[in-house]
Amino acid sequence: MTIEVTRTLGRTGVPITPFTLGTMNFGRWQEEDESIRIIHSALDAGITSVDTADVYAQGVTEEVVGKAIAGRRDDLFLATKFHGTIGNNPFQAGNSRRWITRAVEDSLRRLGTDRIDLYQAHRPDPATSLLETLQTLNDLIRQGKILYYGTSVFPAHQQVEAHWLAERYGLIAPHTEQLPYSLLVRGVEREVFPTVQKYGVGVLSYGPLAAGWLSGKYRVGAGQPESARSELIPGRFDIAASANQRKLRAADALANLAEENGLSLVELAIAFALNHPAVSSVIIGPRTQEHLEAYLKAVDIRLTDDVLDRIDEIVEPGTQFHDRDTGRDTPSLQPAALRR
Repeated sequence: MTIEVTRTLGRTGVPITPFTLGTMNFGRWQEEDESIRIIHSALDAGITSVDTADVYAQGVTEEVVGKAIAGRRDDLFLATKFHGTIGNNPFQAGNSRRWITRAVEDSLRRLGTDRIDLYQAHRPDPATSLLETLQTLNDLIRQGKILYYGTSVFPAHQQVEAHWLAERYGLIAPHTEQLPYSLLVRGVEREVFPTVQKYGVGVLSYGPLAAGWLSGKYRVGAGQPESARSELIPGRFDIAASANQRKLRAADALANLAEENGLSLVELAIAFALNHPAVSSVIIGPRTQEHLEAYLKAVDIRLTDDVLDRIDEIVEPGTQFHDRDTGRDTPSLQPAALRR
């Protein structure tokens, strides 16, 4: 199967494939040689965009990606991210000018390239002025070290603020937003999607399988599935938790819907994520070759209006079962910030 370039990344005019290869598993859950083999398989299948981050395996993933794309760099759209803490040094994290200007040099070196196509703020940084972050990224574009910049898991109000600041101070505005979106994580449909569409921001959505909830393992009566992520975010995957009961029933109903239409749940989930007009490309993060092949099979599936209507009946548009499914803890909802 060959993936074709059929989409455009927001207002950038950059052609992009429906799938972007996410690399979080490489150099972390997968050995280097196997990681490179999977990356090559994805590129050979036609995928032209690759997303990584400096914090993945503390820089090891970027090094693996750099080795894998050697000799093919000019044919790819390469994205990476900054923000997460590198090592134990609190100075090596965040969205400040001090850190970004160092982090970009480290990423360029690890990736073995002279420019990053898309440089993304991995998360908002409440300790740093958003204007400082935008000015720094604007400067990096002027210097030719990055070509475009974006945000990741920024709420709608910060998206608006970023574009207002860019207009007021004569800066280049964000080009992209990276966010979780799936059959079970639909909160962004309320405000974020309308906002990014208004500003021509391209969306790279991730987590089409909702961190494994749409893998087909989460079924009513099937018992607790094992998850490598369960220790990272306690409570998010516990099917006995009352907050997850509705989510489990929805996952089970979606699996039944997929079967009724001759699809696997993975195929239904991927096709759904690809369907929203705000989404430029869906990030797939295979851990194995088999995972990659399962993702690739879903790229040409088109869901009928009847199936989409049935999905909306199972999981209403805008639904968010678990706050942590947004990709971050919402600061205004943390116990210390609440007024009672």
